[in-house]
Order: sequence, then structure tokens, then C-alpha cells
Amino acid sequence: MSNLTGKTALVTGASRGIGRAAALALAKAGAQVLVHYGSAQKEAEAVVEEIRKAGGRAEKVGADLGTPNGPHELARQVHAIVGDRLDILVANAGVFRAATIEDTTVADFDQLFAVNVRAPFFLVQQLLGVLREGSSVIFTSSLAARAAVGNLSAYAATKGAIDTMVKHFAAALGSRGIRVNAVAPGVVETDMSNFTKTDEGRNATLAMQSIKRIAQPDDIAGAITFLASDDARWITGDTLRVDGGSKV
Repeated sequence: MSNLTGKTALVTGASRGIGRAAALALAKAGAQVLVHYGSAQKEAEAVVEEIRKAGGRAEKVGADLGTPNGPHELARQVHAIVGDRLDILVANAGVFRAATIEDTTVADFDQLFAVNVRAPFFLVQQLLGVLREGSSVIFTSSLAARAAVGNLSAYAATKGAIDTMVKHFAAALGSRGIRVNAVAPGVVETDMSNFTKTDEGRNATLAMQSIKRIAQPDDIAGAITFLASDDARWITGDTLRVDGGSKV
């Protein structure tokens, strides 16, 4: 297991799904974890309590990342807790919409880009003062960024933007000793992918994967923990596919 003892991590969207699993995994590896939530305060409190019961350190932080000032408000809270150093930023919070081109609304399109692209961009901007040499930034991309899967054109565009952002941020921040990467999950059994609970959805998912089971959030959390650790010290500007060998 990667050793993150003495490090501090912020995980956005950590009240459920991949974010929750990442927060628990980082804490298990020794990190102090700031558990961000948008509206699910009780769920975030439960994550904090689970970490503390296991002997770890955690605090909850809340902000609506869909608003223009959301990343700035979250950064203000983080600065107050961590002081002058944040070792790990997992920019995981996101929203999901499946819709055809014809049915995609301007409001949905804008919300997707606000949360999935604008928020992580400006969160990094606002945290640059506490991201130091050796810090690791990890974004959440998606299989949809590289493959046409379902009616996800607007959502997929946000994840394509994340893959591009990773390369540019890594180049811009490398001289400061800050690494920037992303994980790109395939289909994961979370609230965002309820279709995996149907026979049709499950069969379609298994058909495109080399590994014949439905991914769980823990499967992605392990890759995030690796990228956060010194074991990945020579990896930056990359998007790590964690998709069970999905072929689409």
C-alpha cells in the first residue's frame, strides 16, 4: 500500500461513489482528508465519522461547485484548515447527463461544464498557494472522453476538456514540482450509472470489458491513491485508464 502518512488531501464530491471510496482509501494510507460535499452533508459526515473510527483524521468542507464562486469558497475553507500546504487534490466532483443532441438543453450543457470543467480549473487556481513541490493533483476523466458511449456527447465533451487540462496544467506546474494527472474510469456501479442494475445495462457493460464484472468505486480509488503517492513521482500529464480493459 502507498504510504501517505503526514500528507493532507482534499477530495471533492467525496460524500458518495468514487469520491467517497477515494477519501477512505487515502485516509487508510495515512493522509488527513478533507471530505467535500455539495448538498449531501449527512453523507459527508458519515464518511468523516468512518475515517475517524478507523483512527484517521478527516474534516468536512461544503461548497456548491456549480456556482461561479464555489471553488473560491471551498479554497477559503481549505486554506483555513491546512495552513500553508496541501499535498493531494482529487478534483472528483461532477455531474452527469445522458441526452441526445436534440434533447440537450442550454441549462444542462452549462451545468455540466460549470461543475465538471470550470470548478476544477478555478479550484486549482485558488489553491496554488498551498500546492507545493511534491503535491499531486488528480482529476476524474472518463471512458466517454475517448469513445462514443451512449447519448453522452455534452458530458463526454467535459471529460475531453479534463484530459486537455491535465496536459496543460502538468506543463505549467511541473517547474514547481507539482504533478497533474487524471484517472479515466469506465462504467462503475455508482448513483450515476443506475443502468448497471438492469440486465440490459449489465450485459452491455460486460460485453465491452475484458474483465467480466462491474467495477466498484474501490477499483478506482486504488488508482487515485497510487497517483497521489510518491510511487507515481515520475508520472505527470497523463490520463490513467481504469476501465477493466473496455474496448469500444
